[in-house]
Amino acid sequence: MKYLIFFALCSFSMLFSHTMLGQRTLPDVNVRTLEGQSVNISTHAENNKITFITFWATWCVPCRRELDALADIYEDWKEEFDLEIVAVSIDDTRGLARVRPMVQQNGWEFIIYTDSNQDLKNALNFQTIPQSFLVDAKGNIVYSHSGYMPGDEFELEDKIRDLAK
Repeated sequence: MKYLIFFALCSFSMLFSHTMLGQRTLPDVNVRTLEGQSVNISTHAENNKITFITFWATWCVPCRRELDALADIYEDWKEEFDLEIVAVSIDDTRGLARVRPMVQQNGWEFIIYTDSNQDLKNALNFQTIPQSFLVDAKGNIVYSHSGYMPGDEFELEDKIRDLAK
């Protein structure tokens, strides 16, 4: 009987770990451009490019620091890795008015979307920002990171370089 219980627990554990560690792709969720057009985020899983997606808000100081650091290296990454950066604001409807001016003031040239209802945030199941996801050219989420400390972009570059090989 002990062996049967042990076997059942091992089987359940293997099934659960396979589910948790299986390939994740971008969900089929709509976000908005700064012009208000609806875009399905899953289109970034179908473009054959490495994509870095980061979630931010105008009130989040570490988010703005991360976006400034990414802006400094974005052109190099685009050229070297054919990578795109997508920054998704989770500001609520009151905060949306501050998104465009902040993007323009800081000169962030990556793709900017808004997720004011937090549908994408909920689909990807995270709580804190900045939260980022690295998506390979086949559309699989291969890395995620929470928070930002100066220098995190160098660790990210190593992961991107591995993907680009």
